[in-house]
Amino acid sequence: MDKLVIEGGRPLSGSIRIHGAKNAALPIMAASLMCEGQVELRNVPCLLDIDVMLGILSRLGCVAVQQGDTIILDTSGANSSHVPEDLMKQMRSSIFLMGPLLARFGEVCIYQPGGCAIGERKIDLHLRGLAALGAKIEENDHQIWCRATRLIGNDIHLDFPSVGATENIMMAAALAEGTTVITNAAREPEIQDLQRFLNMMGANIIGAGTDTITIQGVASLEPCEYEIIPDRIVAGTALIAAAATRGSITVTHSNPAHLTSLIHVLRRSGVQIGTDNDIISVSSNGRPKAVEKIITSPYPSFPTDLQSQVMVLLSLADGLSLMKETVFEGRLRHVDELVRMGADISVDLNTAFIRGVPRLYGATVEATDLRAGAALVIAGLAAHGKTVVEQIHHIDRGYEHIEQMFGRLGGVMRRENTALKQLDLA
Repeated sequence: MDKLVIEGGRPLSGSIRIHGAKNAALPIMAASLMCEGQVELRNVPCLLDIDVMLGILSRLGCVAVQQGDTIILDTSGANSSHVPEDLMKQMRSSIFLMGPLLARFGEVCIYQPGGCAIGERKIDLHLRGLAALGAKIEENDHQIWCRATRLIGNDIHLDFPSVGATENIMMAAALAEGTTVITNAAREPEIQDLQRFLNMMGANIIGAGTDTITIQGVASLEPCEYEIIPDRIVAGTALIAAAATRGSITVTHSNPAHLTSLIHVLRRSGVQIGTDNDIISVSSNGRPKAVEKIITSPYPSFPTDLQSQVMVLLSLADGLSLMKETVFEGRLRHVDELVRMGADISVDLNTAFIRGVPRLYGATVEATDLRAGAALVIAGLAAHGKTVVEQIHHIDRGYEHIEQMFGRLGGVMRRENTALKQLDLA
């Protein structure tokens, strides 16, 4: 099992290019199943979750060729609508295969998906949306079957603006008969990216980025070439790390419009921010200021995926900050790990009260999920002394060689394999 060893206390500086967005690439890879032929995807990040999705697509009969950040998917040989249980349990995003497989084969069999333990994430909105398009849902034990001889457009209102449910319904409806209108749809940039990709294949979808998406079904889709948007969460993580270490960095190949809420919070904390087209720069040479209240909520509000990282910054701020998590009830598990590093944080239900301290101290901590792991890396970079972050397979699900990314910015960290160490001792 790999771990990260970090020598902290050094301001980050320099420039990095942000890789493609995991949360855009995964549904787009799934959507490639909706056509027959070769789809070329560029700017695809090299991540564990991408590997799992490629494994699933291979088991379904697709052929994938990966060259750097480009993946060529030949979906013409897809011959199964049964998502393998062993791979589905490794990744929450495997749920994105429901809509595409149902649209192409008229049926799909799935299992409850896996992923980070950040709270309950039901798939009832996905199932209700597909049922509204005409699918018959059968659940027995841990297996779920969706079947439809034909999909018919419908008006679908989501009780919560779920990203996954919005995307699954969009994909299924793209090949349904008639018009589908999704209200209270999620508005994330990754949904806009999926719309652009589907439309390049010949779909007729408008409204992504608003709370109402309209899909006019078409008879078939054709292969295309497409470039994935940059990862806003990776960009945000790097910017927060620079602020926490009192450094100065520039991130390129990013979209400032996707990070408006974070930029607002960083400015409130006293950090200097500059933007220009696809470039964001951040500079901080003093202790950050406390931010009175931050509430996570669906886009364009403050993202839950940056909550734990910003908490590290606020743990070093001058004053009392309040962070309220409203998306995932289990997403404050990193607090105990930060407290081990000297942070003064108390939690009441879904609200964290953060009393800033002058400094954090290195410790051995455990990544409890993907974003918590990234937060602990930031804490290690800002802390005095050595920090060891264990269970970093969580981090590898969403960050492409995070030790290399921060190494290019002057961070001192290395990856070690615990098993190899034990063999050396033997």
